[in-house]
Amino acid sequence: MTSHKTHGTAHSIEFRVRYAETDQMQVVYHSNYLIWCEIGRTEFIRALGTPYAELERQNVTLAVVEASLRFHSGARYDNLIRVTTTIRDVRSRTITFDYVITNAETGERFVTASTKLASLTRDSKLTALPEHLRKVLENAAS
Repeated sequence: MTSHKTHGTAHSIEFRVRYAETDQMQVVYHSNYLIWCEIGRTEFIRALGTPYAELERQNVTLAVVEASLRFHSGARYDNLIRVTTTIRDVRSRTITFDYVITNAETGERFVTASTKLASLTRDSKLTALPEHLRKVLENAAS
């Protein structure tokens, strides 16, 4: 990861496509975009002051319960990627993130995506988001 930028309600991170993330044609294998979404949201939450590790210490995990991706173009080996993450919705027990994955040098759009995460205890029981986190996320979403 080469950069982290938070601008108002959006967070961006940039990195290069690694050879291991591509298929035989040097195009990014589709499941890697979900990994990049995870990087985008975890770094966004970290930039807001609450790393995932802190949530886990509070017996809270965030589990992906929905994911949607729309492929526009294929990223290729060594492209400089930008993942821009925004928060669409914050509820008492769920958060929905949106992502735009682009070529950081040309602006070419590769993928638009969204994920919905549920707040769970370590034993997988639905629980409310910690109050401080919910407030921080709501502020970042507005």
